[in-house]
Amino acid sequence: MTSREDLMNAVSLNSSIVNGARVIGPAVAGFLMAQVGMTWCFLLNGLSFIAVLAGLLMMRLPKFVPPAQPHSTGRHMLEGFAYVAGHRRLRILLLLFGVVGIFGWSYSVLLPAYAADILHVGEGGYSALLSANGLGALLGALTVATYGYRVRPRVMILGGLWLFSAMLLLLAVVRWFPLVLGCFAVGGWGMLLYFSTTNTLIQTSVSDAMRGRVMGIWALVFGGMMPVGGLESGLLSHAVGVPLTIAVGALICAGAGLVTLWVVRRNPAAPVGSPA
Repeated sequence: MTSREDLMNAVSLNSSIVNGARVIGPAVAGFLMAQVGMTWCFLLNGLSFIAVLAGLLMMRLPKFVPPAQPHSTGRHMLEGFAYVAGHRRLRILLLLFGVVGIFGWSYSVLLPAYAADILHVGEGGYSALLSANGLGALLGALTVATYGYRVRPRVMILGGLWLFSAMLLLLAVVRWFPLVLGCFAVGGWGMLLYFSTTNTLIQTSVSDAMRGRVMGIWALVFGGMMPVGGLESGLLSHAVGVPLTIAVGALICAGAGLVTLWVVRRNPAAPVGSPA
């Protein structure tokens, strides 16, 4: 929907909207859970999609002209995977994103148990954790929109990932609730630095003809790894506890960032953040 020049700002604006809702939504949900029960939260959440559908219907896009001889879906898919396999930067970014999807994003699956069993807070405390994380992510999105073109993408991606990992490590040992809220906020900020910059870099690294297929693979990695991470974190937390599971995930994400930096420096022909 936007030009390449405006892509980073567009991605950041989208993240700002999403994470602004993450600040307000949990606060409203916590109030509703305490006052009228969880059922109303699900009902209102479902009704909110009416606004999404209305927005889609209001969009005015260029008329779609199908190609004279369209390729099969299978061929399109194979071409997308072949393109990623032959593109060094995309391979690095998507492999790192897969690791973070399994071992980093899984902290959100453990959050209810962390709030109830480790911090011993109720619905209000749980909502505060979500809101703090959303506030940090909102600030991260605004940071990318403001400084994304002034700072090297490698710094934004790896710096954001390491900051996110450091905050997860702190969450494994901290129990003072105000400090926990601060960790969630800073962790959300780092997460969005990593996420938005990676998203933008992938989209600007591919040709117009392949962007849809590559972003489909991005969505596959993002959506496919999170359930795997939820299973992994659930099994591990059952064996060793929630704090240690969060710490293990943080260390793996930080280590993956270090391995990525080593690979890029070892073969700087097409490093992360420069033309492929």
